[in-house]
Amino acid sequence: MLDQIHLLAAVTVLGALEQAYFFLQVIYARREFGVSPPKISGPPEFERIFRAQVNSSEYFPIFLAVLWQAGLFFHQGLAAALGLLYLYARYCYFTGYRASSSERLTPIYFSAGVLWVLIAASALGILHFFLSHYVGLNILQLLTA
Repeated sequence: MLDQIHLLAAVTVLGALEQAYFFLQVIYARREFGVSPPKISGPPEFERIFRAQVNSSEYFPIFLAVLWQAGLFFHQGLAAALGLLYLYARYCYFTGYRASSSERLTPIYFSAGVLWVLIAASALGILHFFLSHYVGLNILQLLTA
């Protein structure tokens, strides 16, 4: 069983570490710019870091859900590779947004595209499971025949 999920688990841990890194960057920015909690506004430099972290946190549950669904129902290796691409794009988004709000655009579009591919892989994998398990229709056999 573990050999079927180890790549997904590794990407999940990397994602959690990335989220922790983003959280720490907000803490450091609060200290640097003198923005005490619960305030969320301050100099533009702080607000960009804060917004990048919040946005990344908002998408993280969606990412985890489709990562695991795509990995369990479609293909673990493909899902893990897409997961790594997503995490890299999110890191680029964070660092780009930290520098300038315009530098966040390319990485956010790329990460959204990767997320849509994960969603598609999840949906196809789940559809294949339902059709083969409940209807007895194996799409893969039909495509290769």
